[in-house]
Amino acid sequence: MRWGDFRRSENVEDRTGMRPAGGGMPFGGGMRIGGGALIVIVIVGLIFGINPFQLLGMLEGGAPPVPAPAPRQQAIPPGSGPQAPKATVDPQKDLVRAVLGNTEDVWSAVFKASGSRYEPPKLVLFDESVQSRCGITGSAAGPFYCPSDRTLYLDTSFFRDLHNRFGAPGDFAQAYVIAHEVGHHVQNLMGTMGQYEQQAQRLDQRQRNALTVKLELQADCYAGVWGFFAAKQNALDTGDAEEGIRAAGSVGDDAIQKRTQGYAVPDAFTHGSSAQRIKWFRTGFQSGDPRSCNTFAARDP
Repeated sequence: MRWGDFRRSENVEDRTGMRPAGGGMPFGGGMRIGGGALIVIVIVGLIFGINPFQLLGMLEGGAPPVPAPAPRQQAIPPGSGPQAPKATVDPQKDLVRAVLGNTEDVWSAVFKASGSRYEPPKLVLFDESVQSRCGITGSAAGPFYCPSDRTLYLDTSFFRDLHNRFGAPGDFAQAYVIAHEVGHHVQNLMGTMGQYEQQAQRLDQRQRNALTVKLELQADCYAGVWGFFAAKQNALDTGDAEEGIRAAGSVGDDAIQKRTQGYAVPDAFTHGSSAQRIKWFRTGFQSGDPRSCNTFAARDP
């Protein structure tokens, strides 16, 4: 993927190496995409093959470290003494800023074409755990979007998992992950997420899971819409689209459940099967039209 020319977003906050203050269970803000914190903790456990009670135990924080005071230095005349080394750019973080910047440009144009204004999300990079308005979340939860503060949260170690655990290497696969979470932000701006939360409260667990699948598949479709415009910018190399398709398929509920427990339970799906995720990513990628992403109207998404 040729992302080097993408504009870098200024909406990325790097909290790696920091630890959230406080502790206890993260139910204050309700870490959720909908339906409440406990539901999403269970969903996360199913996605990543983690016992939800173990995951709850991982959601803990500590006081942030206090940096030591910098030593006092004597002034050195210009041109004398050793020169400070140039700051190196972390390629992983640079890719995140580049991809987020391009999603901002793409969705700003899409919203403008429909007569509305796109408000970009913020993206926070973290490791181990992070504090958001949705609570304190551990890195085991993977990337997530918090609608309460309109922020994406990403532990870049997930990219290693995508390569090593899920068999989806490549920078476009990583870009798909970011674009999917941005898709949730688009849903939030359009009011879809609010409608989902209201409806989910009236459903039983099986029905709520089915509704959540539609929410997630739409985010996959929106990720495909971004990919369509990235391709029009000649930013994709041969095989990049297949990287995105592999990434979408690798995190299908059936694939994850079979890998972790040996069998799939469709009623427990919360993100969709591999076939469904590939289908809707392709729908967005081939059409470039968000209107083609109405998974909620599809009887069998």
